Amino acid sequence: MRKVQKLLALSYLMIIFDLGWIASAEDFTVRIGAGHPKGPAPYVTTVSDVFVKSVEERVLAETDHTVHFIEAYGGSLAGVSETLEAVQYGILDFGAYCVCFEPSKLFLHNFPYYEPFGPESSVDAIAAARIVYDENPWLTDMLSQRFKQKLLGLGAWDNYHLGTKTEWKDISDLAGVKLGGAGPNLPWLKYVGVVPVQSSLPEGYLAMKTGVYDGWLAPPAAYNGFKYYEPSPNYTLIGFGAMPVNILTVNEKRFAALPAEIQRIIIEEAKAWEEGNGTAMDASQANGLRMLRENGANIVELPAGVRREWAESLSEFPREKMLEAERRGEPAFAVMQSYIRAAETVGHVWPVHYKLD
Repeated sequence: MRKVQKLLALSYLMIIFDLGWIASAEDFTVRIGAGHPKGPAPYVTTVSDVFVKSVEERVLAETDHTVHFIEAYGGSLAGVSETLEAVQYGILDFGAYCVCFEPSKLFLHNFPYYEPFGPESSVDAIAAARIVYDENPWLTDMLSQRFKQKLLGLGAWDNYHLGTKTEWKDISDLAGVKLGGAGPNLPWLKYVGVVPVQSSLPEGYLAMKTGVYDGWLAPPAAYNGFKYYEPSPNYTLIGFGAMPVNILTVNEKRFAALPAEIQRIIIEEAKAWEEGNGTAMDASQANGLRMLRENGANIVELPAGVRREWAESLSEFPREKMLEAERRGEPAFAVMQSYIRAAETVGHVWPVHYKLD
């Protein structure tokens, strides 16, 4: 309730701004935001440097209009768990956010988290997720019907690994250790005896410094960008998979108010952002690992046998989440089966076979 009240209060503050929208028929100023900051969160960086820049340039070059984006990243208008609602209520016109911070409202949109050890390449993960969204229009329709926003594109986090304060070699070494994560991935840790702690990337550094928990489940670019290597310098390459759970949306009312030629450019550039985001994220992962080494992190690779043991410990997890989603009235079986097949279509070999029936 407090989150909604805060967002509604902000919406009233935007009335004067919105009068400026109405005043000019040719020049449009729109707000785009994310709870994560540009830089440490690569998907936000690509939204700003690729999508925003290209839309502004193309509208200027190809139409009689101009579009100017006011960029509000790092939670300056809406935090990581507020961006969905900020777009819904028109506080933001465009939002880039991880569905992981809406574990209830967007439960089934988190399907990649429910089937870990998926594609480790962001290119492959996004390609697989696109197949799932195309085969299951419920995922897109639900965003429109319940939250009044149009899905523009899919993004991803790069391949997930685990950072800790102390070194470990066997799964049993992690029993009782407190580790942070962003919500839907916490069960990956719980299954091996870890004490999972719900958190968000902007909170992680101080929390590890002060002993709230002793490590973080995060991709290398984020782990390096947020300087987690300082409190927890041991980074173990596990390969839980790249997670295609970041999305770019636009408020439907705002979108409808734009001229058709601007709408077309936005749709085209959002598609280009999606198609290029995987390559950018894979490059970001490689750079993140390189920077972690340069910054003194101790990087080790989990032995294949231990990785398989971890994957086997999660063999019932996908089915549990599917049944939970089905109880919510969501088409979980179709979506999750679709993702398993889609991952295989792009060349992925699952370390264990997840049975959903």
